[in-house]
Amino acid sequence: MTEYNGKSVYGGIAIGRIHILAKSEQRIVRYKIEDSEAEIQRFETARKEAQNQLAGLYDKAITEVGEASAAIFEIHQMMLDDDDYLNSIKNIIEEQGVNAEYAVGVTADNFAEIFASMDDAYMKERAADVKDISERIVKVLTNADSAQLTSEEPVIILADDLAPSETVQLDKNLVLSFVTVHGSTNSHTAILARTMNIPALIGVNIELSPELEGKLAVVDGFNGKIYLEPDSETLSQMEQRRDDELEKQRLLQELKGRENVTKDGQSVLVYANIGNVKDLAYVLKNDAGGIGLFRSEFIYLESSTYPTEEEQFQIYKKAAETMAGKRVIIRTLDIGADKQAGYFDLDKEENPAMGLRAIRICLTRPEIFKTQLRALYRASNYGRLAIMYPMITSLEEVQKIKAISAEVRAELDENGIPYNKIEEGIMIETPAAVMMSDLLAKEVDFFSIGTNDLSQYTMAIDRQNPKLDEFFNPHHEAVLRMIEMVCQNAHRENIWVGICGELGADLELTERFLRMGIDELSVSPSCVLPLRNKIRSLDLGK
Repeated sequence: MTEYNGKSVYGGIAIGRIHILAKSEQRIVRYKIEDSEAEIQRFETARKEAQNQLAGLYDKAITEVGEASAAIFEIHQMMLDDDDYLNSIKNIIEEQGVNAEYAVGVTADNFAEIFASMDDAYMKERAADVKDISERIVKVLTNADSAQLTSEEPVIILADDLAPSETVQLDKNLVLSFVTVHGSTNSHTAILARTMNIPALIGVNIELSPELEGKLAVVDGFNGKIYLEPDSETLSQMEQRRDDELEKQRLLQELKGRENVTKDGQSVLVYANIGNVKDLAYVLKNDAGGIGLFRSEFIYLESSTYPTEEEQFQIYKKAAETMAGKRVIIRTLDIGADKQAGYFDLDKEENPAMGLRAIRICLTRPEIFKTQLRALYRASNYGRLAIMYPMITSLEEVQKIKAISAEVRAELDENGIPYNKIEEGIMIETPAAVMMSDLLAKEVDFFSIGTNDLSQYTMAIDRQNPKLDEFFNPHHEAVLRMIEMVCQNAHRENIWVGICGELGADLELTERFLRMGIDELSVSPSCVLPLRNKIRSLDLGK
């Protein structure tokens, strides 16, 4: 038995034979051409064919993995219309008098290098996307075939890396697991693996030798391991774990449509945290009661300039309409600290976690804030929207927010633009907000406790620093007492209180949170049903 380690993309146990999915080497030859105009036309024909292929992949992905995961193929189609990308290719053809394949290859390398050098994790992933679309064009130009799954029985796919298009083209009924040498946990292929509920590992330092083809293997997606030719004891243990996990998943699916109520009758709202409208499919799939945290900053992070009011309105409107009357809580812009957008031109700070971020940016740049608020109020006419403001530390901040919000409503009234009454709440994620929560509760409709930052600021531990992991205690009594204090102060003023940080999904704390009187727990979509199961198992009367 040989054991290899990697990073887990999706948990689960897979047992089966290895199938190596080897890509055909795309060797691009540079040669001179006589007619640059004809070569550019040849490239344009290939580009349009690539877009047609991507449209087909989008339709296939919609059916198999849902709209959220299929969106990558829309993004790839848009990238094939990007002026900078196209101008680079055409310029190389014209200026150097060379073939389209070479121009596409050089442009792909240049753009991928630029993306890979960026600090932002999202932008780094665009390096893989530009490589993928470029390889597709080159394959069309050279009439090359894509890697194909030739097995007739379900197998564990072993590959150097997988592009999203390659992943979707596989017959998922024949795929037990993905294991790749390269890739990242933020890649679109990783997202697809999670959507397809397929155990997957990346970053496995394994040589793709032809001798591995057909060998028995076990993928442990929970612990990030793959066992080649497992011994009988390991195989037996893994078979038991696989069977246990399948039974657990079956039981969880039976919880859909059930109430989040304890045995003694105490109910709690279970909502979902999402980053953008692409995640709405996961919210519905996992039967969340609403959205407790829509991280609107990703609209800004995924844009190269300030998103317009209309662009934001369409996104918030879609969320409101899709959730069909269920509460959708949208957190206003939370740029800063570990989330940077270059066009904001924020100064480099020695301690960005305590610097100009979140509501501080909104209050110092009210024109940006008002644009978002107008979009939110307009979208409220299409569903049940609520707004919450992050990083609050004082009563004065809330009063300034309310004044700006009133100005926005007055502008909408003046222009005859309809909107609904919106709940407005604040995030409790600083010790200052905790200690002021009795006064803050008089000013707002609800509290949502962001336990990630609250823990960081309370324990004076940078949550981005892995060297401090041994000092970080997620169950620190100081943090739990603060949560209880906030809960008590909220209920004295008859407002509801929720938790939208990581602790909300910590099943070891669920009972304690319910005993405190927490009204709502907002977690990642995949945690909704396990949390419901935990809630329904509790008897707080004992």
